[in-house]
Amino acid sequence: MLKHVAVSPHRARADSVSLASSASCCSLGSLEHRHDSVTDLSHRTTTIKVYARCLRPDIEYKTLSVTWGTRAQEVVATLLGKFRMRHRDPRLFYLSMEVRVRAAGLRTTLVLDDDARPAALQACHPKGYSKFSLQMLPGGLIKIYDSALMSSSQYKCLLTSERTTADEVLAILLHCYDSTEGVERFSLYEVSPSQEYERKLHPDDLPLMVQRSWASDSDCHFRVRRNPRAPPLPPRALPPPERVAVDDDEPERALSALSLEAEGEKRRYSPVYKFPSISYCRETKNDYLYI
Repeated sequence: MLKHVAVSPHRARADSVSLASSASCCSLGSLEHRHDSVTDLSHRTTTIKVYARCLRPDIEYKTLSVTWGTRAQEVVATLLGKFRMRHRDPRLFYLSMEVRVRAAGLRTTLVLDDDARPAALQACHPKGYSKFSLQMLPGGLIKIYDSALMSSSQYKCLLTSERTTADEVLAILLHCYDSTEGVERFSLYEVSPSQEYERKLHPDDLPLMVQRSWASDSDCHFRVRRNPRAPPLPPRALPPPERVAVDDDEPERALSALSLEAEGEKRRYSPVYKFPSISYCRETKNDYLYI
């Protein structure tokens, strides 16, 4: 048995297409407006107070101006830069947030990950009911021979975390010497003189975990070497030479000339020193040949 299916004539009408397109345009417009509002919100500036006594006993807290999009990892790096501690490993530190519930009289401490937004979290609670603190993770001491970075230095000991990579260790060493060279120009090697063995660490290897795998009586150590295929350094931009102001009345230099004085058929040549003045050349009766 066949059934007759009637197709609605409105499916092929132009106004139905325009309604669908207008609805889609409205939905796209609302999404764009929502995206713009979120973007404007992430650039809004506020202040947070971070207690950082773990850096130094004399430091109680530091007030920072941040945006709603600033991450916790960026806050840690800003604190180390404010107190001139760029030689410290930023992965040793993290932010914690203490939230107080006034009605119940409870205090809860939250550990913030690196991508958390402290300003946005602070806005979720009443003013004065949240507190940020800088905390320090347990790390380990590694010894690195870094004469490739500074010829006068033999080695340097760094306190690093278990998550610090080889490239991040090199970046800390470059900060210690205020070097402007890039990390890609150097590599970290694991060296064992007794076994005549050395291995180039991958940029993502963890030096502290590698050191913990060594035997207690091992003579292994870390050494920094310069990459032989590193790109050449860009040419250093020289400052433009300073121009010394010269008075207009004082001539810059004298030019040697020959004065040609006509005396009948004979001419007498006498060296004189004249300045290249156009008015003088017009007023003089002699011809001057400038050399």
